[in-house]
Amino acid sequence: MSAEEIANKLWGLCNVLRDDGVTYHQYLNELTYILFLRLSEVKDFEDEIPEEYRWSKLKAHTDNVDLFDTYRKLLATLATKSTNVNIKEIYTNASTTLRKPVNLRTLITSIDDIDWYEEVEQDKIATIYEELLEKNAGEKKSGAGQYFTPRPLINVMVDLMVPKLGERWNDPAAGTFGFMIAADSYLRQKHDDYFDLNTQERKFQEEEAFTGCELVQDAHRLALMNAKLHGIESRIEMGDTLSELGKSFKGYDGVLANPPFGTKKGGEKPSRDDLTYLSSNKQLNFLQHIYRSLHTKGGARAAVVLPDNVLFEDGDGQKIRKDLLNKCKLHTILRLPTGIFYAAGVKTNVLFFERGKKDTDNTKEVWFYDMRTNAPSYGKRKPFTRAAFADFIIAYTGGTSIDQVKADYNGTIDTAKRQAIKDERWSCLSIDEIAKKNYSLDLGLIADENLNNGEELGEPIDIAKEALVELDAITTELNAIINELK
Repeated sequence: MSAEEIANKLWGLCNVLRDDGVTYHQYLNELTYILFLRLSEVKDFEDEIPEEYRWSKLKAHTDNVDLFDTYRKLLATLATKSTNVNIKEIYTNASTTLRKPVNLRTLITSIDDIDWYEEVEQDKIATIYEELLEKNAGEKKSGAGQYFTPRPLINVMVDLMVPKLGERWNDPAAGTFGFMIAADSYLRQKHDDYFDLNTQERKFQEEEAFTGCELVQDAHRLALMNAKLHGIESRIEMGDTLSELGKSFKGYDGVLANPPFGTKKGGEKPSRDDLTYLSSNKQLNFLQHIYRSLHTKGGARAAVVLPDNVLFEDGDGQKIRKDLLNKCKLHTILRLPTGIFYAAGVKTNVLFFERGKKDTDNTKEVWFYDMRTNAPSYGKRKPFTRAAFADFIIAYTGGTSIDQVKADYNGTIDTAKRQAIKDERWSCLSIDEIAKKNYSLDLGLIADENLNNGEELGEPIDIAKEALVELDAITTELNAIINELK
């Protein structure tokens, strides 16, 4: 049975629980509690679970009511009884949404029936969990898409950032920890799963190299589980990066992130005194936090997913962009296609930049790549895959192909090689040209074949479709705000 088949089987169990009033998102939390106990036995960290709550003890209960009572007691007390910090956090405030003991038995029996030892390679277990996270993100009613960035995009961002051993990386809006896990996997593939490292180096990579912070407890719980299954034991804080807590996140070699969309509750500004420009726009505050969290020794870098409004918003937005261009070398902006996130109408970009050793005049020019205009519409009929980035990668690296980038690209930005790339989607503007545009970065889009020089509005059906897309985007932001208020 493949990893995908097992993930489908586990996900399908949610349908069994529908009559118990369990939603997809609640089911994934429930599955995390139970699956963690099973996999602690498979992956040999069962000694970190109190003996009375280990898998063999749990499944040995023959009476469904007795099993259910034990399970509820487990959820209520495991956080205080385990010696492992991350396990404590996974089960903090844990409770079950199941109401029928027979459904708990169904879950435990189905999970136990999978031959994890023979049918699944050990390194596939983490893949199975990621498949479940992706399925949850794709279930629009769960609202979980806001915590999940498409894997092809994550992997390309990691490849182009070229993480190195001994570096400290952070995601200040960690979600389910996808960026850091991808960066860790990138290095494990290059270094024989860290077996070519000495004990001290391996310990650093597993416990210190990759960290994060997540505000929402359910997402934080999933991030801890995801990290544990990938062999990462480093800290993932639960809290608000835009609060005083975020001041301690600094000195990083790299940041990879997709900050949450929307505004802070009630339009409030962040409760930090170290950000120069305080805005009610969370993405602007996160951008400011990210470039300030990079060290100034040289070589610190970031790749960040941000919506279009960050590129053109006036007032504080303009000031923050100017500050970014001064403090960092903002060398590339990728205009992403629409439809790749859970809300089809959200227009996003990736900003790639390096922190300068000084605080002024670091950006001389900005390169833009347009993957959006006259681009394919991605969805179920045309899945968004790594292949979509082939031309962008060649432009970004100055000639390295998508197949070579992971092995050959060293992270160097070579202007001469970039200039040699002939692609209508690839363009460059000097800092002087950007300054004349009041530091707007909403640039680099090619002519849209669907527009008629602005003379015609288009067919009514097209206008209606565009309006629905915009409405979907607004609804998404409102759902994100509602989820924060819960």
